[in-house]
Amino acid sequence: MANPFRDMSVIMQALVAAAVAVVLVLVGVYVPGSPIARERDEVDRAVQQRTKLNQEVQQLSVYKQRYGELKQQMDALSKQLDTLKTIVPEEKEVDEFIRLLQGAASASNVQLRRLTSQAIVPREYHYEMPFEVQADGPYFNVLDFFGRLGRLSRIINVGDLTFDDPDKSKGTKYPLRPGTTVSGIFTATTFFTKPADAGAAPAAGAKGPAPAPAAGKR
Repeated sequence: MANPFRDMSVIMQALVAAAVAVVLVLVGVYVPGSPIARERDEVDRAVQQRTKLNQEVQQLSVYKQRYGELKQQMDALSKQLDTLKTIVPEEKEVDEFIRLLQGAASASNVQLRRLTSQAIVPREYHYEMPFEVQADGPYFNVLDFFGRLGRLSRIINVGDLTFDDPDKSKGTKYPLRPGTTVSGIFTATTFFTKPADAGAAPAAGAKGPAPAPAAGKR
């Protein structure tokens, strides 16, 4: 029996062989269930997964950048909160308040004679803690003392200021320093935010000729 393929020329045989190979490849690629088709499907799925992961990474990169911005904002707000806690602390911190007053008075060469705590005044968002203070010293030293109070880290307001002749108190309670020209009584008010134990009025501070005021009871 004659073989038509063998009767063909070499070129035709090569073309037929190439055509058969192409057909076999196409059949292997597109016929469902064939190994090549399965491999092609797995490659397609892998490409789709990679594309999906790339999209998710792009979305997460936006959140990553946003996270950095939010962290910076949180750090800035945390620093602001720490500063605000210094200006208006949560607790009364009476000892620290008295130390600030005494430090400003010593730096200005002003004598604090009396520090008497008053009733705490509740406000909407904070509490006022007033003290009646008696001090004396040279006029410009007293001005410097008030200026130092305004530059302290904690807010201290001064009000109800009255001056008296310092000569009236000579020889009565305590000796005055040389050069003392002003003796005054004023209210120094500071603030805190924590409501615990705020309703009760604090005990009166110590009175007397001692240079350093005694701390009031919490």
